[in-house]
Amino acid sequence: MAINKDHNSTQKPLMRDFWDKYRLRIYVILTAAQCGFAISVYALLWFFGLIQMSWPIFILLSFVTAAVLNAITIPLIYWQSRQFRDLVHAVVHVSGEPSSLTPPNPNHYDHRQDGFKEILQTVYEMGAIKDTRPFEQKDTTDDIVAMGVKSMSSGFAILNKKGEVIYANDHTPTRIDTKTDKKILDLFFPEDDTLEDWLAKVKKDKVHAEKQWTRVSNRLPGDKERRIFDIAASFHKDSKAETIITLFDRTEVYMPEEDDLDFISFAAHELRGPITVIRGYLDVLQDELQPKLQGDQKELMRRLIVSSNRLTSYINNILNASRYDRRHMKLHLVETKVRDIYDLISDDMELRARTQNRLLVTDIPDSLPTVAADANAVGEVLSNLIDNAIKYSNEGGLVHVTARTVPGFVEISVIDRGIGMPENVLPNLFHKFYRSHRSRETVAGTGIGLYICKAIVSSHGGTITARSIENEGTTFSFTLPIYDTVAQKIKTSNNSNESLIEHGSGWIRNHSMYRG
Repeated sequence: MAINKDHNSTQKPLMRDFWDKYRLRIYVILTAAQCGFAISVYALLWFFGLIQMSWPIFILLSFVTAAVLNAITIPLIYWQSRQFRDLVHAVVHVSGEPSSLTPPNPNHYDHRQDGFKEILQTVYEMGAIKDTRPFEQKDTTDDIVAMGVKSMSSGFAILNKKGEVIYANDHTPTRIDTKTDKKILDLFFPEDDTLEDWLAKVKKDKVHAEKQWTRVSNRLPGDKERRIFDIAASFHKDSKAETIITLFDRTEVYMPEEDDLDFISFAAHELRGPITVIRGYLDVLQDELQPKLQGDQKELMRRLIVSSNRLTSYINNILNASRYDRRHMKLHLVETKVRDIYDLISDDMELRARTQNRLLVTDIPDSLPTVAADANAVGEVLSNLIDNAIKYSNEGGLVHVTARTVPGFVEISVIDRGIGMPENVLPNLFHKFYRSHRSRETVAGTGIGLYICKAIVSSHGGTITARSIENEGTTFSFTLPIYDTVAQKIKTSNNSNESLIEHGSGWIRNHSMYRG
């Protein structure tokens, strides 16, 4: 029994000690082999009478020769075995064994040259989905739970207090951050509603919090490996597993709609050519027929030109929405008045209101400061919001368009006193293809109008909000930056919007208001 006890108490060798022992063993074997080689060579030379020397000289020459050979071969062996050393250090790192060894960086120049980067990356990824506790610390229940989480069809990840991924099963997209060499979630959260922003907020004043995201993808549109998830996050302050992330793969549900938008974008791209030709002919006809047109004919020609211009704007904005999906929607911003933007669409909006027996009233003061905007794009936002207000208001109802100054921005609001919306609908309004059950039954549409509005407003550096009370009405508001506050920024970027969209404000709940 004593022998068994001593055998069981023998300390298990540590992986972190392997490399030093292995290197020492190689050096000892190499030194012994080269000493033996030198002695054998000199012995053969002496035996055949090719050299004459005393025994002390013989021994000295043998060891000097061995030392010279060592001085040449040991650095070469060390250099050639460095990748094996890095592989050992990577395995030690992902094993969870306490160690002061620095994990190798897969992005090191040498590793990128011969494919060793992919080997290290694979080791890190395999380690992230593996329970690396020592065997003696596991019990049957833990094994069953770990096995169940690993085999579940949904993604599952655990983040520590620093927001680092300490566990992720096979269905969770992860990658190594090249800046920190830490494993992170490989997901495209909305730029103005990221997981990091939410965690930073709840850590300040929450003990427990939960959050859901929809339509979060791991790749940009067009990538064959793209997956789309609904995500739930649960935060427990000061827990070892402080944040638990669950990912529900909804690719099969969402991808057909994504393909629809790609088709819409393709169709819009194909329509842009014919519309450009139509606009050109209308301009020619207006120039040639202007002296002959009378009364209603002039008004008809003007409306044809306005409508063709607006159709061109719609096509461009559909293409812009597709670019926004791919994180590169760009706009050309100029100094303009909100009133001038509305005037571009006023005729068509008033015609729509009269056709559906609604009263459209505007209150846009000329004294408002100028804004930095792409007039056609903002006109599309206004057109969408007013059109929605007309569709969802009651017969004979009032649609009111207002504008006012708020700190740093001009806020434009579209107000109706129509059917309104329940509060549970509001968080999803600006999501692509979202349509409530009620709206699907009563009003035709595609579900991308408000998504395009959010894309355009966000790309101006503004926000868009919705307030609604069921059976009482809805107010949509969006902001545009006052030109003087951003003039220097947009001038330095050649009037592009890139300098205005570095940061988003996120979605902020405030009773029955949601901001995009």
